[in-house]
Order: sequence, then C-alpha cells, then structure tokens
Amino acid sequence: MSEVLLQPGGASLADWREIYRGASVRLPPACRAVVAESAAAVGRILAKGEPVYGINTGFGKLASVSIAEADLATLQRNIVLSHAAGVGDPSPAPVIRLMLALKVASLAQGASGVRVETVGMLETMLAQGLTPVVPSQGSVGASGDLAPLAHMAAAMIGVGEIEVDGRRLPAAEALKAAGLEPLTLGPKEGLALLNGTQFSTAHALAGLFEAERLFQAALVTGALSTEAAKGSDTPFDPRIHALRRQPGQIEAAEALRRLMAGSAIRASHLKDDERVQDPYCLRCQPQVMGAALDVLRQAGTTLEREANGVTDNPLIFPEADEALSGGNFHAEPVAFAADMIALAVCEIGSLAERRIAMLVDPALSGLPAFLTPQPGLNSGFMIPQVTAAALVSENKQRAYPASVDSIPTSANQEDHVSMAAHGAVRLAPMVRNATAVVGIELLAAAQGCDFHAPLTSSTALEAVRADLRAWVPTLDHDRHMAPDLEAACDLVRTGGVTAAAGLSLPGVA
Repeated sequence: MSEVLLQPGGASLADWREIYRGASVRLPPACRAVVAESAAAVGRILAKGEPVYGINTGFGKLASVSIAEADLATLQRNIVLSHAAGVGDPSPAPVIRLMLALKVASLAQGASGVRVETVGMLETMLAQGLTPVVPSQGSVGASGDLAPLAHMAAAMIGVGEIEVDGRRLPAAEALKAAGLEPLTLGPKEGLALLNGTQFSTAHALAGLFEAERLFQAALVTGALSTEAAKGSDTPFDPRIHALRRQPGQIEAAEALRRLMAGSAIRASHLKDDERVQDPYCLRCQPQVMGAALDVLRQAGTTLEREANGVTDNPLIFPEADEALSGGNFHAEPVAFAADMIALAVCEIGSLAERRIAMLVDPALSGLPAFLTPQPGLNSGFMIPQVTAAALVSENKQRAYPASVDSIPTSANQEDHVSMAAHGAVRLAPMVRNATAVVGIELLAAAQGCDFHAPLTSSTALEAVRADLRAWVPTLDHDRHMAPDLEAACDLVRTGGVTAAAGLSLPGVA
C-alpha cells in the first residue's frame, strides 16, 4: 500500500486520488506545533471572559446563550450527540476514509483550535482501518456537513458504530479492540469536528475520480463504435480542433486518432464510401467529450482548493488570540463542482447510448439488425439498448443542479444553504449508470467489429476486444445477457478498458 505525506493546505489532487484508492496517510511532524499553538490560543481567548461563538456560547440560533466554564466540555459532547441525526444508507468506506483525511488536513493547519491528540485520533483511526459508519443523508451543505461529521465525531468519543474489516461494531468496542480510549472533547473541538465541508467534498472527489475512469473508457468505446460503424476519422483531424481552441476537444480528438491509428477496418472504406458525414454521435465525439473533460478538470481545480482549505467556524488566529466567526462552512463551491461533474457524467452516458442505438439500427450502421446474425429468431442487442436508454433517462433526471435549491434551517439563522451533499452523494449512482451504458457500448461495438472479420481494427482497439473476449464470447445466438453486461461493466469500472487500450490523459487517472 502506498503512503501519502499529507501536506496541510498543499495536497495535490493526485494525493487525494491515492487516498481514495486506499493509500495510508501521514502528517509532517511540524504540524504538531502549529496545532498545539492553536489549542493554546483557545485557552487564552477563554481567559478573556468574553463570549465567543461555539466556545462558550450555544450554537446556531442559540448563539446568544452563554455557557458556564464548568459546562464547556459537556457543551462540546452535546453538540456531537445532538447533531448525529443522519439517516439513510451508510456512505461507502473509501469515501469516509477520504473524509477523515480531509478533516485531518483541515485541522492540522492550526486554525481550528483543536488539540494534537484530537488530530492524532483521526490519524490513528485511518491507520488502523477504523471507519465511522456515517449515514448518507442529513446534510444541506451549510453550516457545513453537520450531521455526517457528527457521526464521525461520535465514533471518536465512543458513540455510534465503526466499520472494521467489513464488520460494523459498536464504536466503544471497536476503539477498545484497537487499544484506543474514547476521546474527551475540549473547548471548541466538537464544533471544529462538526463544522466543515469534508463530507460533501469527499463524495464529490470520489465522484470525480470515478468519472475520470468513465470518461477514458468512453473514449475507447466511442472509437470502437466508430470502427464498428465504419465511420470516418476525418472529423478528428487536428486542424479542425485547433481552430476552435478548446483544450479538452483538442485532447479528445488526438486520443481518438491515436486509438484508431493503423486500423484495417478504417483503411477498407477510405475510398468509394457513399456516406458524406457520420451522425453526430460519432462525428462530434471530440466536441462533446472534450467539453466534458474541460468541465471535469475545472471541477477538480475547485475541489483541490476546497480539500486544502479550512472550513470550520469560528476560525482561530493564534498570533492575535482571536476567534473570527465567518462562513467558510458554506459549501457552494463544492455544490457547483458536483453539479458540473453530474452534467459531464450525464453527457458521457447520453452520447454513448446514442452510439449503441446507431449500431443496432441497420439503416444507420449497415450492420445486421440488433447486431445478431439471425435477426427475428434472435433479439440480439435490442434490450441492452433499452437498458442503456433507461439509465441515461435516470441520469438526466438526477443531473438537475442541486446548487440552485435552498431551504432555511436553524430557525432561519441558516437561511441559505448549498445542498452540496445532495449534489455530491448523487454522483456515485450516476457514474454507476453511465458505466453500465459504456459497458453495453463496449459489447455492442465489439460485436459490430466481429462482422467485419477478417478485417481488424487498430492495435489498441484489438487489445480491448481481446480483453473483452476473454470474458465474453461473440454473441452468435441469444443467451442470458446479464452476465455479459456485468463482465463488460467491470472492465469499464476497474479501468481495464483504458489499460488495455494504453490510453493515458494528463491529470486523469
């Protein structure tokens, strides 16, 4: 397993991608002094005897209520217990591990007022595979991801559940088995753990990383569909795309050219082909996929900044012994980024479905109806295309921007919220849907190319076909389709399609 040296405030998108894929996390030793000074500043601020939000006052609409010094620890414990009010299915363990790492990176910047041992508790939980069970619903994306992060904090104090090696255990039991004592929260610490955008950001980053794999696989299957339909690679000519100056479009066209280079299928119809232009689903691949690539990268830039930010409240400035109350917990940047990813995922799947529909239609593809040698007796790819259409329609419904919604909370104290969690959590099922669509295209495109034998495609695309055929034989007559679809989807989801094709795009993995 790889290890990421997590530089608070300076981690790269590649670092977060590695952590999501399972890398361990280590903080630079210098962070401890910064964190300790921040906690000391909280003590000095309290000694002034002035009301400071969340440290010696109530929360939200109750900020005007003063809390006695003897009750400060109880205040922090109470906020964790009362706010752990999430519902729904647990979030995936890799996403919650990423959330813990994001919280470590935020707290370690010394602007949150927590103690060294609190950050150390999160580090140890990550190192020992102790993953809090965090429900997927309950956050509106301001004031931070309160409910989900409260479930994380509850596990740290021995309340709730922790997943260890795939088993859900009572938090206190899991901590004891790992040789850990439940944490007793100091002033400000409950609020620092609960405030922040780490839940939304973790889900959005996970969606981005899965969308990257989807994107690259769809480039490969799109090239294979072009071959199956004996489409032209002229629309991928670099001179066309240089004139538009869109970087993603230029890269997508170059990738498609590279994938099809040396194809005997393409060479077979360079002359005397009556078709003047291919349908948009083939011809406009660089324009659509390139736009999706640009959007994914823009979302990645926003999320990288957010991952390196400090988003709890109030923020502690030790050099001035000040606690400043602001609104960094408002997750609007994450909400916008998640919506952008959703749009890209939706369009990737939509374009792929149109290519499937084109391949099964003999009037458009020139191939046997529904890609079966004996149409009528056999239905071939008739219903897989219907499945793809159903999944694309579902993604269209989910692609509506979450960020344009808001609903007041906390007795109108928190009167505008981002809905970032809604936007981010919906990405995983959207990517799964689009992955299935691209998996169906992989099957259909490979089947279409089978009809051109003995002509072969390019070296890259033949490697993809060979990889698929190791699991799924040519469909010469109707059979149980579900296992074929599952195998193809696995190749897309795990990056097998991209690896077989040797496709690599800068900054995308």
